[in-house]
Amino acid sequence: MEVRTAMSRELIDHCRMTARYNRLANERLYEACATLPDAERKRRRPAFFGSIHATLNHIMVGDRIWLARFVGQEAPPIALDAVLYDEFDDLRTARTAEDARIEAFAAGLTAVDLAGDVVYVNSRGDRHADPMAVLMAHVFNHQTHHRGQVHDMLTQTAVPPPSLDLHRVVRP
Repeated sequence: MEVRTAMSRELIDHCRMTARYNRLANERLYEACATLPDAERKRRRPAFFGSIHATLNHIMVGDRIWLARFVGQEAPPIALDAVLYDEFDDLRTARTAEDARIEAFAAGLTAVDLAGDVVYVNSRGDRHADPMAVLMAHVFNHQTHHRGQVHDMLTQTAVPPPSLDLHRVVRP
């Protein structure tokens, strides 16, 4: 029982640290993206969602879907490629609020939460029940995956991409 409790505590701490990293990495990435002209952020590029702006919107879509599921709500019916915010400043403001929501959610996680399953219907209408611990890892991995794409797209501009290495970002 002590080992299980220690492992649960470590997993909770990891989720909280990753939520903090998520916020800080997004702050760095958005700061770099803010220096680009709007046309450059929206320029068509070879990436899943076709532009820096669209990829940043996709990350927001994913976060909103998963957080709704985590709190037992039906996920909003949003296409995965939806552009929720056409204006960058609006998207940045929403990102800040969403990251605060993610951190607050992680701060409230318990061992019972992480030991349970999340039952949800995906965008194709398929019903699933997956372990919360796996889905929490997925949310943060999803963000990292697509931030990496934005990072790569920044290398195609005059703006140097920021360092997003976890150990550098979470240092006090």
